[in-house]
Amino acid sequence: MTGAILLALLPVILLIALGYWLRRRAFLQQAFWPQAERLGYFVLLPSLFLHGLATARLQDLPVWSLVGVLVSATLVVAALVVAARPLMRIDGPAFTSVFQGGIRFNNYVGVTVAAGLFGAQGIALAAICNAAIVPTVNILCVLVFARFGSARLSARGIVRQILTNPLVLACAIGIALQATGLGLPSGLEPAIRALGAASLPLGLLCVGAALDFGTARSWLGPVVTSSAVKFLLMPAATLLAASALGLSGPALLTALLFQAMPTASSAYILARQLGGDAPLMAGITATQTVLATAAIPLVLAVLMAVSGL
Repeated sequence: MTGAILLALLPVILLIALGYWLRRRAFLQQAFWPQAERLGYFVLLPSLFLHGLATARLQDLPVWSLVGVLVSATLVVAALVVAARPLMRIDGPAFTSVFQGGIRFNNYVGVTVAAGLFGAQGIALAAICNAAIVPTVNILCVLVFARFGSARLSARGIVRQILTNPLVLACAIGIALQATGLGLPSGLEPAIRALGAASLPLGLLCVGAALDFGTARSWLGPVVTSSAVKFLLMPAATLLAASALGLSGPALLTALLFQAMPTASSAYILARQLGGDAPLMAGITATQTVLATAAIPLVLAVLMAVSGL
């Protein structure tokens, strides 16, 4: 398992490093990066989520137990992070980065590792995880950005932002296509799949391009806080929820795996779009990705021993 996780994380680290190098060498014009972020947020990431949810095979899997575990754990951890906000000596936009760093997950790595561990069953379990967590996390993040981000939103603006969020819409459409059995039309499916596949390298290059190690010292507190939530609190809450709802076996391990994933490149894109602290978000994303090479195997080994897996 450790080898599969490390192999899945290595290309993520390399792509972030390449984005950093390209930006610092001015290989591309500075105007390229904001447009690349916009393309990823509005087109590529939604394509990935829509395709994954619409084409997943969910037969004979504990769908509702897995969904219940993931959603309840995410809501509890999100509430705890917001409650701890007064204890953090950071401004509102920086808090949105800590919040995203604590509850978002890198679904690309999660799918890769789940497939390596459980094959076709792992891919189906990963699709359920995406269906459960992606809409939940995106709605929570929009609410937090509305309250703490630099671009404050009215109540109507919050509703509009949630209903028009491309990631939430993509998940809703994918779930609807899955539930109705319609799936994606044969002529459209390859195009949606290709667009989704492009979201990983472009998103990670943008994360690397935004890194500024000149302000690294100011990241220490937020990075430690978000990483503690991500690698300790979130998996522990997931294990407790699984115990309460009777989730076990490969489904439990997949849930723990996804909840222990480092935060995703989409967190940086969302921070840029909704008034968060984007440079801090890029630092948290990059740091968590590096930490994950040691944290994920260690956390999963401890939790597996505790749960008897």
